[in-house]
Amino acid sequence: MHNILINGQPGERIAVTDRALHYGDGLFETIAVINGSPRFWERHISRLHRGCERLGIPLPDRTLLREEVGQIACNEAACVVKIIVSRGSGGRGYRPPAVVEPTRLVMRYPFPDYPLSRATEGIELRVCDTPLGCNPRLAGIKHLNRLEQVLARSEWDDERVVEGIMLDSEGHLVDGTMSNLFLVIDGVLCTPELSRCGVEGVVRATLIDLAQQQGIPLRIAPIKVVMLARAEEVFVSNALIGIWPVNRCGELRFTVGPVTGRLQALLATTLESGDA
Repeated sequence: MHNILINGQPGERIAVTDRALHYGDGLFETIAVINGSPRFWERHISRLHRGCERLGIPLPDRTLLREEVGQIACNEAACVVKIIVSRGSGGRGYRPPAVVEPTRLVMRYPFPDYPLSRATEGIELRVCDTPLGCNPRLAGIKHLNRLEQVLARSEWDDERVVEGIMLDSEGHLVDGTMSNLFLVIDGVLCTPELSRCGVEGVVRATLIDLAQQQGIPLRIAPIKVVMLARAEEVFVSNALIGIWPVNRCGELRFTVGPVTGRLQALLATTLESGDA
């Protein structure tokens, strides 16, 4: 069974003129697939389509993408499927070609074997030195330009530190290198507002909906890094890890508190019910 489809066909090569290679001109989604069912599919595909509209790339057909994900993930109990959509090939220069023929890649990876303790006991974070540039035109979507995250993740080799928090140029919390960030401050669930930079994660959106449905006090707003010291609870989230509580960030210590535990349980129920 092939683990890479390029425009629907098995393969391992794309054109060297593809704008994904030259300019990062495209988008991606990383999806957990369990027993052939992609989790958070509608949220993933909606974000991909928003990104395509933002960049002016023709939208891939939803039904076709779903079929290709199913094809590449068949017979796998658990795997990760990555979808990449680029603008396709074009001549030299930034100006997009008049006629766009997108390149569509669907790839399968093994599901990561994360220690259970990360979800039960929590993880250690650090605050990264590399800032995120502010650009509202690119905020929220998962475009292929990830050099800021690459630089941030290269800042540490300590295996005890699992994730790094990234700030904007004004010292506001944004998200992790691979995750979204939540804090509980005075009993209120807080997450950074992402209209200027950062990625609007599919689990982040799910947790916001769950908090609103369950009457958990919620605040979505800019958050200065100094507010970490006021937090009773901190956790990170993404489509593969779900929720990982944070037990340490530098000299700060946190407990796996009741809001985090409640949201973990709510998210697990949502996944078990097939509503994700």
